[in-house]
Amino acid sequence: MKSYSVTAPELALVALTRGMLGAGIGYVTASRLSDAQRRAVGRTLMLVGAMTTIPLVMELFKQKAPVT
Repeated sequence: MKSYSVTAPELALVALTRGMLGAGIGYVTASRLSDAQRRAVGRTLMLVGAMTTIPLVMELFKQKAPVT
């Protein structure tokens, strides 16, 4: 199994973007907003979360050499 060394700021960025993705999914499934509002907020948060997580993860794996 490969191991990677990750700094606290890198981990925080990944965690925050994953949180945004989760919040987006939560809003999509919530019933507190109207259907149109819920879909707009949920899709926006999911898109931002996914679009920011993918480049961060790719950058982590590209820069860091595996620790063996």
